[in-house]
Amino acid sequence: MEFTVEFYVTTAGRRPVEEFLLKLKASDPNDFAAVAAGLEKLRHRQYHREPLSKPIGDGLFELRHVGKLNTRVLWFFRKGRRIVAVHAIRNKALTIPIRDLDTARARMRDWEERYE
Repeated sequence: MEFTVEFYVTTAGRRPVEEFLLKLKASDPNDFAAVAAGLEKLRHRQYHREPLSKPIGDGLFELRHVGKLNTRVLWFFRKGRRIVAVHAIRNKALTIPIRDLDTARARMRDWEERYE
C-alpha cells in the first residue's frame, strides 16, 4: 500500500518544507540525502513508526534524522493515503520547540480548512 507525500503550500504559494529542503541540500548534502530518503520511505506503511517516524500528538508525526543537527519534518495523514509535510526544522535539542509545534499545527489547520 503506497502513500503519496506532498508539501504544504501557503495561500501565497510558498512551500516552506520544500524551501527548507533546498537550503539543506546546499548547506548539508549528506543530511539532505538522508531526509529525502526518509520522505521516500514514508510512502510505505512499514516506515510509519519508529525509528524513522513517530507520533508527536494532535495528529502530527515527525520524520527524524540525527546528523550534525537533528533534522525533523513534521507531517500528518489525510484521506486517500496522503501524507502532508507541513514544517521542517534543525536543532540540537531532543524536543521540538513549542513555536515549531504551533507552526505545524497552524499549517495543518489551514490545510484542512482549504482542502477538506
